[in-house]
Amino acid sequence: MLDKKGLRPTPDRIRETLFNWLNLEVAGSHVLDCFAGAGGLGMEAASREAKQVTLVDKDRAISSNLSSLCDRLGAKNTQVVHSDVLVYLATVSECYNLVFIDPPYDFPELRTLVLEELIERQLLCDGALIYLEWPLEQKMPLKYANLSWVKQKKAGRVSYAIAQWSVSR
Repeated sequence: MLDKKGLRPTPDRIRETLFNWLNLEVAGSHVLDCFAGAGGLGMEAASREAKQVTLVDKDRAISSNLSSLCDRLGAKNTQVVHSDVLVYLATVSECYNLVFIDPPYDFPELRTLVLEELIERQLLCDGALIYLEWPLEQKMPLKYANLSWVKQKKAGRVSYAIAQWSVSR
């Protein structure tokens, strides 16, 4: 694994809980890992038969490491994008079923900015699930009528949750 300052892989117990929650929702889905980092969430989705997993990270060394990892694992359902996630979102028209948003803790505003961009550009499929992770001392309000919490939990100094997007709410 690449050792980079600020790289904060999702702890194993949180990842295990998350994928227990998601259970049958991953297979066949289009997944976006917005701040891929070490790649744990995106690669777990790829191994659970997601149709397509896009791993986005703006750090060149991290993106290169992710590409090598995908090649080594033969993860044909993955795409690594070296880009700022907000720049990337401005260029795509994909509809995502599952999105992971866990930016560096030093930039809490990125959670909201990415969520807003996904919604405004209509990049979320109806029923899309969105994983969010943030430090316990911060708040993560949902400001959209079409977005609601499905599951929430805390582990150590981390809060994490799944929200669901519904076009019909």
